[in-house]
Amino acid sequence: MRLLGAADVRALAARLDVAPTKRLGQNFVHDANTVRRIVRLADVQAGERVLEIGPGLGSLTLGLLEAGAVVIAVELDRRLAEALPATVADLAPAAADRLTVVAGDALRVPVPDAPVRLVANLPYNVSVPVLLRLLADVPSLAAAVVMVQAEVGERLAAAPGSKIYGSPSVKAAWYGRCTIAGTVPRGVFWPVPNVDSVLVRFERGPARGDTVLRDRVFRLVDAAFAQRRKTLRQALATAVGGTGAADALLRAAGVDPGERGERLGIEAFLALAEAAAPVLP
Repeated sequence: MRLLGAADVRALAARLDVAPTKRLGQNFVHDANTVRRIVRLADVQAGERVLEIGPGLGSLTLGLLEAGAVVIAVELDRRLAEALPATVADLAPAAADRLTVVAGDALRVPVPDAPVRLVANLPYNVSVPVLLRLLADVPSLAAAVVMVQAEVGERLAAAPGSKIYGSPSVKAAWYGRCTIAGTVPRGVFWPVPNVDSVLVRFERGPARGDTVLRDRVFRLVDAAFAQRRKTLRQALATAVGGTGAADALLRAAGVDPGERGERLGIEAFLALAEAAAPVLP
């Protein structure tokens, strides 16, 4: 199977009259070694159902098919969605029946076939919302390797107490563990982005609770990080009915009311959410 190179990517884009747009977060990978490295880091196994978001012109799609995956590719740009099966039929005809293309917005479109792994070059402008939506709505996803802007990836993988630890860090931790799996040079993209990129590896952990509890945790997380410099007693006051109520809630959960949200891990927020059930149904 032949993967796409730089000349292939430009030729395909010209044929389809596609000009990569910042609005859609389109930066197409054109380096076969990078594609195979991503697939290898994701530990894709033959026969596995793999979800890809934003396949674009098909660089990573072909790499996943080369590894024997059954690929469900979700693409917002309808021209690219319509062209992808033809690209695969041309370059990897034996694998064409292992590709399903879903045209639609990854923030909303139903994902078919219960994929077990997510491998994607996520659109950088919506990478966190897309990742969190998929982790919430596609419980079959047990693992992922996604390419995102370096700043975003570091935030997803950050530990409590770090300056970059925040709401995305805690929300991702609800579902499992994120780590940085490597960096990606700017030169493997067309057009070349003006930001650095990293690969984030995700492994789903045991279920922490139902959607009601999750939503309560996330509401508390959002309140805690809305104004990072405030103590939790102050930051949670509006959400739970005043500073007195916040103080009592924090003490019931075993959390120092004078602490700040950036010091709390997912387990502490989980304890807060359980204690807050009477005031945050």
